[in-house]
Amino acid sequence: MADVMLATSLTSAAYWPFVILILSMALVVTLITLVRVHAFLALIVAAIFAGLLARQLPGEPQTGHWVQAVELTTVEFGTTAGKIGVVICLAAIIGTCLMESGAADKVVRRFLAFFGEKRAGFALFSSSYVLSIPIFFDTFFMLLLPIARALRLRTGRDYLLFVMAICCSGVVTHILIAPHPGPLAVAGTLNLDLGLTLLVGLPVGVIPALCAWFFTRWLNRRIDIPLRGVSQASAAEIQAVLARPESELPSFAASILPVLGPIVLISAASSLAALHAGERFPRLACGVEFAGNRNMALLIGAVIAMRTLARQKGYSLAQVCQAVGPSLETAGVIILITSAGGAFGQMLKNAGVGDAVKTYAADHGMNLVLLAWLVSSVIRIAQGSATVAMLTTSAMMASILYPSGDPAGAVLAQHPIYIFLAIGFGAVNLSWMNDSGFWVVSKLSGFTEKETLKTWTLMTVLISVVGLMVTLVLAAVWPFGTAATS
Repeated sequence: MADVMLATSLTSAAYWPFVILILSMALVVTLITLVRVHAFLALIVAAIFAGLLARQLPGEPQTGHWVQAVELTTVEFGTTAGKIGVVICLAAIIGTCLMESGAADKVVRRFLAFFGEKRAGFALFSSSYVLSIPIFFDTFFMLLLPIARALRLRTGRDYLLFVMAICCSGVVTHILIAPHPGPLAVAGTLNLDLGLTLLVGLPVGVIPALCAWFFTRWLNRRIDIPLRGVSQASAAEIQAVLARPESELPSFAASILPVLGPIVLISAASSLAALHAGERFPRLACGVEFAGNRNMALLIGAVIAMRTLARQKGYSLAQVCQAVGPSLETAGVIILITSAGGAFGQMLKNAGVGDAVKTYAADHGMNLVLLAWLVSSVIRIAQGSATVAMLTTSAMMASILYPSGDPAGAVLAQHPIYIFLAIGFGAVNLSWMNDSGFWVVSKLSGFTEKETLKTWTLMTVLISVVGLMVTLVLAAVWPFGTAATS
């Protein structure tokens, strides 16, 4: 009898972290979806809740369990904010300056001129892949939607194609490319070099984005969505977007440099580090390392973007700072939510969820890439936020990949960059009515809920599944290293 009770107790202890995970996720979904609590508050409450349910937390017994649940949540919140805060703010500045100066419009026009109006949809798709890198998805969609509407008014067709061309690119960069908050935080949690995530994420992301583009073209031939809610006055304003004289826009080089400059600097620093160039060219490596630091690279990009805005509009520095002020307020909210999501994910890790998932995966022989995608997908579908799904999953996977807490000593079957990709692709899966992105696309573009489900939602599923397949193939064919490196 005693043996049975002991076995039951051990089994209960083994499964308790899963109970914590289910209850915590249920609390987040209930607070955000049903009670309509702000995501920041919901995630902080859920993080404390997970800590209270944990059998033991780091730092005990010096501090009482309940107090430690609260204190550890705030510590994890601050740790995440410290990793992402400056970068997100600098990215917001770059995005605002690109919009206000006309630089974004210039990039789109150059792509349209290169591909021709007959390929306007592909021109919008390809230019969006570049422009969406430093701009948060909601802002980016609102920025390019007038161009999609103007093209619809000019051609009289293909409105669905133009709208979804923006989304195909914006969705992929949102989940894979820093300085977007999700991939930025996941790279930090998995101890991945940010330059490596750019070097891998940019080319890999093209494949699912192109698949989504071809799927959109197929849909466009079968579904004709009209341009709704546009009066004659509004139509004239939209047409003026494409009729704006080139003299009012900055040069193409000045327009594209704030986007590509930071990417080149960060990638160069990572490449030199990987090649151990510092041993042969110490001064060069030191300079590139400084300029390629993610905070410094984004600061350089922000300065270039602000200078472009100042020259184009004739603004003083004070006027430029006033123009970027609202975007910094938006960035502050994003930092709060992202940091709260990071705290929630870390508290799940502290509660032993990662270790429990690792044991379960080992017992059932699960592929870690597939496991990361599944966990991220489930969390995404349950509560709607891709960023929250990425942060929560990355914290769980980090404890599986680095059980000792030291990434340098971990020996892995596959490089953690594939876990990074899998988490991102899982976090975009099945965007439906609990996702703010669903409503941004639906309401701003004039799509009905049914039309959005048949287009946007199916597109996110396709990107997620194709991304998983590409990641699994790459991980099997080219593991590129068995040891985790930072």
